[in-house]
Amino acid sequence: MRRTILCLAAALVCVGTIAAQPAPAPQPQQFTVAQIEDMQARLQDWPDLARYRDDDAKLPPPAPGENRVVFLGDSITDAWGRTHGKFFPGKPWINRGISGQTTPQMLVRFQQDVLALHPAAVVILAGTNDIAQNTGPESMSAIEDNFRSMVTLAQASHVRVVLSSVLPASRYNWRPTIQPAEKIRELNQWLRSYAAEQHLVYLNYYPALVNDEGGMKPELTTDGTVHPNDAGYAIMEPLAEKAVAEALSQPAP
Repeated sequence: MRRTILCLAAALVCVGTIAAQPAPAPQPQQFTVAQIEDMQARLQDWPDLARYRDDDAKLPPPAPGENRVVFLGDSITDAWGRTHGKFFPGKPWINRGISGQTTPQMLVRFQQDVLALHPAAVVILAGTNDIAQNTGPESMSAIEDNFRSMVTLAQASHVRVVLSSVLPASRYNWRPTIQPAEKIRELNQWLRSYAAEQHLVYLNYYPALVNDEGGMKPELTTDGTVHPNDAGYAIMEPLAEKAVAEALSQPAP
């Protein structure tokens, strides 16, 4: 009996010792050299000013009578004419889209990638990556403030502004927990009213692309969510041309 009690006591001590041990610390995630270099580059150039810096510097001033137009945006603009669609052949219009970007990043590069190019007009297509929280959570008012700041900078430099609606999306492949459809509608409603208040042209892509779920029609996308294919850009192109023509018909601010 004494031996049994001693064995039980030893077992309890052993169990208590094991229970008292802290849980093993989680192992840090291992990154490849390429991933580390990419993260370092992002930290050093968060708005990606390097993307177009050399191209901007090499671009000559607009020719006399030339109505240069800069398209500022995210991947939807970046891919336009580069991987899908045609980017207004024969027109002096310049693509300054960067995949994944949010409005605060575009605001930082607005001077370099827009105003320094001396355009007659700028077409801004942004907001979906803000809703996707690509650079962290943002309130709707913060997104609106970034648009206001870009418009203020443009108007101060006598550049006409075309504000584009955010393209429809009911989900994001890279942010599956976010449901963007209602927030996109809310932001578009504000963009429309702000454009009217400021006497800007509002470029409304949304109705021509949306399906019954508030997403983009799948047959117009490359990924079933937010990125247009050739057919999608074919719908967007004449809408953009009409909006730019309307903006250019107005006096510069």
